[in-house]
Amino acid sequence: MRVGNREFDINSGCYVMGILNVTPDSFSDGGRFQEVDRALFQVEKMLEEGMDILDIGGESTRPGHTKISDEEETLRVLPVIEKVKREFDIPISLDTCKSSVAKAGISAGVDMINDIWGLKYDGEMAAVISKAGVPCCLMHNRNESVYEELITDVISDLRESLSLAEKAGIPVEKIILDPGIGFGKTYEQNLEMIAKLDRLHVLGYPLLLGCSRKSVIGLTLDLSPEERLEGTLATTVIGVLKGCGFVRVHDVKENVRAVKMAEAVKRYMV
Repeated sequence: MRVGNREFDINSGCYVMGILNVTPDSFSDGGRFQEVDRALFQVEKMLEEGMDILDIGGESTRPGHTKISDEEETLRVLPVIEKVKREFDIPISLDTCKSSVAKAGISAGVDMINDIWGLKYDGEMAAVISKAGVPCCLMHNRNESVYEELITDVISDLRESLSLAEKAGIPVEKIILDPGIGFGKTYEQNLEMIAKLDRLHVLGYPLLLGCSRKSVIGLTLDLSPEERLEGTLATTVIGVLKGCGFVRVHDVKENVRAVKMAEAVKRYMV
């Protein structure tokens, strides 16, 4: 898979996506990187720590978050995107479910769209991605955590997203799937989804796992977001062993090390 100017060999290992939230209310780091200079400093730090791809988000998606307009989200992300493109050589993913924000971001140099609603929130999103020819990550999501059989239903929902992508002409080699940990799932369902990640390989696409500092870790360990590093590392190792191509994380250095260790062990698990 090619994202921006970089080739990602999904079959040979797992890549680390660094999170940059330029929001005032994200659950873990809200307000820390709203200023462009502070955001750039964080990007530089994550690059030094081994980040492979950067994911920029302008709207919090935490439970109970306040929705913002397309215009406000665009105004938050564009200055950071433009600066990062000028200052650093790193593929950029834009975390948005809004087609107008995606379009503006792509015009500013974004290399990939990360849609938490898997093309189902905005009817124009698939066409915007297809026309631009950029890769996309399609995440599983539901309004309610009601399932007949969790994994079977998640696979079915992701097939719906893949159908939307196919109809819009998005090439199969430009699609990543995300099981949506923390979205439309109960605590127990999140744990089950992590445990059974490998069942999603039936769909035939690279997988991205995003568990970093999420509530499933906080509830398990009874810890606040800033204390959830070890729990995140455990999920990263599971993701590598289950065949994920990407992990999306806040703490790049520690997760890069965990990925390398897990990959070393995995080579002997045949």
